[in-house]
Amino acid sequence: MLLTHEGRSPSVHPTAYVAPNATLCGDVRVGAGCRVLFGAVLTAEGGAVELGEGCIVMENAVLRGTRRDPLVLGRQVLVGPTSYLTGCRVEDEVFLATGSRVFNGARIGTRSEVRINGIVHLRTVLPADSTVPIGWIAVGDPARILPPEDHNGIWEVQKELDFPGYVFGLDRPGEGQSLMPAISERFGRSLGRHSNDHQI
Repeated sequence: MLLTHEGRSPSVHPTAYVAPNATLCGDVRVGAGCRVLFGAVLTAEGGAVELGEGCIVMENAVLRGTRRDPLVLGRQVLVGPTSYLTGCRVEDEVFLATGSRVFNGARIGTRSEVRINGIVHLRTVLPADSTVPIGWIAVGDPARILPPEDHNGIWEVQKELDFPGYVFGLDRPGEGQSLMPAISERFGRSLGRHSNDHQI
């Protein structure tokens, strides 16, 4: 399904393949020889989604560009099934295995691997030829690659990256307070812009 969003429409190179039940919404550009498989969602939420030549996006992956950070894949990147990428830049020849997660403002260097259920956190810079092991978390700039049970080590770096401020423009709440009312209102208003989308 191809959808126009905020006056922008997807463009797909004639040599690319997009599965009939994949969804491309807004300023999405699919390069030569790419393959976008069944159930994948590529959505430009104010920032473009761009796939370089020969990229493969597997089943049920979600790729989201944001106003602050477009999503850009270099050449010959493989995004595994059920992976989630938002507002990040991935250089050439990167392998993102099943269930990988790459967050806003992250950059992944050439020939890197993020293995099954690996995470590259907000504003993290992963140098070329890096590996994030199965289920591990890369966090910070320069990246520290930590096991999931090292919550204190991850939080030590992650706290300074300011997820609520960077992604939602909100201050971290005080003790006993929640961000969710403000996130729900702000993010919901933004996502409401899809009510004007139309199928091509």
